[in-house]
Amino acid sequence: MTSFDLDQIDHVLSTTRAVRKRLDLDRPVPDEVVLRLVDLAEQAPSGSDQASRRWVVVRDPATKERIAELYREAGANLFDGLRAAADHVEGNRRRVADSGAYLAENLERVPALVIVTIYGVHDGSGRPGLFDSVIQSAWSFCLAARARGIGTAWTTLHLRRAQEVAELLGIPDGVTQIVLFPVAYTTGGDFRAAPRRPAGEITFVDQWGFTPSTVPEQQRAHPGEGRGVSLDLDVQAPAERVWELVTDITLPSRFTSEATGATWDEDQQLEPGARFRGSNATTDAGHPAIDQLAEGGLSWTTSCQVERCEPPHEFSYLVGDRDSPSARWAFRLHPMLGGGTRVTHSMLVGPGTSATSAVAQQNPEQAEAIWTGRFRVIRANIAATLAGVKALAES
Repeated sequence: MTSFDLDQIDHVLSTTRAVRKRLDLDRPVPDEVVLRLVDLAEQAPSGSDQASRRWVVVRDPATKERIAELYREAGANLFDGLRAAADHVEGNRRRVADSGAYLAENLERVPALVIVTIYGVHDGSGRPGLFDSVIQSAWSFCLAARARGIGTAWTTLHLRRAQEVAELLGIPDGVTQIVLFPVAYTTGGDFRAAPRRPAGEITFVDQWGFTPSTVPEQQRAHPGEGRGVSLDLDVQAPAERVWELVTDITLPSRFTSEATGATWDEDQQLEPGARFRGSNATTDAGHPAIDQLAEGGLSWTTSCQVERCEPPHEFSYLVGDRDSPSARWAFRLHPMLGGGTRVTHSMLVGPGTSATSAVAQQNPEQAEAIWTGRFRVIRANIAATLAGVKALAES
């Protein structure tokens, strides 16, 4: 069995960034290096194993200058918007705006421009068809470049002028341009992994929205600990408007089948550590073993404590004991390109004991069915809450 240095491989995979400002515009990238990158990229799988990709490497200064002009023309409105927005945004979004504009202004200075193409024209059916034989190869090119200290940036803006670029480069009809890479050695230090949502929040097991356990099996207090439900919904409204809604603790009682109300404890307000009580009732908790706890339906009250309150990004609270909550509920707001807000509403189980975990422990042979049934009810209520947020925010 071949031995790999997994740390180095993981480092390449987690630090292959879109490089713009840190491209070394003066250091040449030899032909043999670019061809080696293409050789490695061509090892990627292809539909029906057809060798249909073609790579165009542009070095001629006049040709690069014309491509850069077309690129800037294609993105004129976008770059104007990015520059206008740069004074009103912070953090990563501002850096992306600045670096995108920088690349456009200096594209012709990059040592090599590599355009990835493929024989064929997409039929617009929505099926992957054409692209399932090229995207993976193009990304392998980026990874191979990163491993050699070479930066790339995945750009498709030139496709708005694809016909002019095709005429400039002599690309025949029937060949589709997929992506353009500026290719140059990088300057400065190493790159770091970018902040991303963890796999446990965005990976679903068996059912959409059912998140896997984030707690190692040997450390779980009960089988459900670390599992949960997470759903997203795009809302055409600014995050500030959505924030007003998701931080209203009575909101779920307006839309779900279980929540019946919530009240802040005396003298409490919206901030970390603040406490409130939630009231709930249902005749269908998701599994007969739970429903049998009380004839005629269940009703219960929960003590909750705000965990995070970071406007207008994240609002979360713990159910039960702060050090060992039975559940964590959260809203996370993610601004979208072009406006609007993607709202994530989630619930994470444990480590404290809940009615569901207690029933599951008492009925180990039915434990999985108990959790699945409960998660189905929770998923329906989360979906109803998100739909309510969307309706209110967009009205």
